[in-house]
Amino acid sequence: MKRTRPLTALAILAAGLALAACGQVRPTYKPAKGSAQSLTLMLDWLPNADHSGLYEALAKGYFRQAALDVRVEVPSNPAEPLQLLAAGKVDAAISYEPNVMLARNAGAPLVSVAAIVQRPLTSIISVGSQHITSPARLRGKTIGTAGIAYQNAYLQTILAHAHVPQRTVHVINVGFNLVPAMLSGHVNATLGGYWNYEAIELRQDGKRPNVIPVNDAGVPTYDELVVVVRKATIVNDSNLIRRFVQALGRGYQAVRSDPVGAARTLVAANPSLSSSYRLQLASIRATLPDYFPAGGHPWGWQSASQWNAFGEWMLRHRLISNPLAVEDASTDELLAGQGI
Repeated sequence: MKRTRPLTALAILAAGLALAACGQVRPTYKPAKGSAQSLTLMLDWLPNADHSGLYEALAKGYFRQAALDVRVEVPSNPAEPLQLLAAGKVDAAISYEPNVMLARNAGAPLVSVAAIVQRPLTSIISVGSQHITSPARLRGKTIGTAGIAYQNAYLQTILAHAHVPQRTVHVINVGFNLVPAMLSGHVNATLGGYWNYEAIELRQDGKRPNVIPVNDAGVPTYDELVVVVRKATIVNDSNLIRRFVQALGRGYQAVRSDPVGAARTLVAANPSLSSSYRLQLASIRATLPDYFPAGGHPWGWQSASQWNAFGEWMLRHRLISNPLAVEDASTDELLAGQGI
């Protein structure tokens, strides 16, 4: 896949439009007077189905209606978004809950302001011929990972939960070549692929994958994709971020209303995805329930107790060392119907 060029959307608030979450929630933002404010958002990685709501918000003018000029940038590597955000090079970034904790542990004053995907996507994946239908079946197997420290900790937790001695499992770093490593027989299973992407791709290719989401195997649940900003931006310009996250929420509502149209919008904005339209649509449909929180909360809701529990798990596994990295790592104050 080729990197896409940054996209720009100009933006003015249409007064009285309701932002929907699980029900209708009126927006709590106020548009800035005068010309649209600029906001640069960096994706977590290459554009894909998980970003469908963003591209819907761009295409349908939701940012424009919120008086925002939003520029989307694609990172050259997955470590870049939070680094550039902390350095003030971008205004917001899409990242992952574990990465937010790691960045805060290193002293970056970052806060998650909305959850895009409400549960883990990371999974143990194997092709059907391997018959790895439960974590207990990992005994004696070779597992490929992307070499990410917290995902190695996931595996430790999963094996302990399944009473599988770590010494009976061989782990190798295959980088981002998770699917090729499986298909070539180099590994029996992988940890790091997503149930809504790599697993679907394998299913479409007739490989009958076995998929075990990490939160179904003993790892505490967490928000896979989140929107992150600097704490100073919340303090100094909360209205900017409030308008952005609520317009983004409207984009995901549009995805729920018309998944086929959302897939077409995503591919139109990113022509490199045209050959994988079928995969993008299937991924959007599979993930739809997880773009929205349960319990009538507005789009983007983040459970403080869940964040604390996952942070405690990271502390226990020595992935982070500072308890302050967990405290106030997320906020729901900028979501529709929340805050002042």
